[in-house]
Amino acid sequence: MNKLVFRIPATALLAAGLIAICVTPVAWAIPGLQALYVLPLGYAWWVVRNRTTVTEEALVARGLFGSTTVRWDEVKSIRLVRKGWLKAVKTDDTEVTLPAVRFMHLPALSAVSGGRVPDPTVTEASVESEK
Repeated sequence: MNKLVFRIPATALLAAGLIAICVTPVAWAIPGLQALYVLPLGYAWWVVRNRTTVTEEALVARGLFGSTTVRWDEVKSIRLVRKGWLKAVKTDDTEVTLPAVRFMHLPALSAVSGGRVPDPTVTEASVESEK
């Protein structure tokens, strides 16, 4: 079974560490401001949690507090959002955001989905040359 997981790069966790370092002088200046450490912890949780898993049967979009599973027969199209992640448009016209999936991932998405998602990099000339 083919499976592909799109996730935010782990190097993004370095930003959480940097935020924690920058918050430290302020957090210890006044009692009670230690609650500011929730910001880098929340960001780290977001980085670790957000992902999209693609299999031959379904898409699983995992967000901050839950996940959404969409079977391929429920997907009408994939929508490209300007400056953002792709969205799966379901047959009832609701949209499911696909965390960490960008336009550059469409060829891999096409391969794992068994061609249900068209590969934009394939042209008629390349298809004819393969014949």
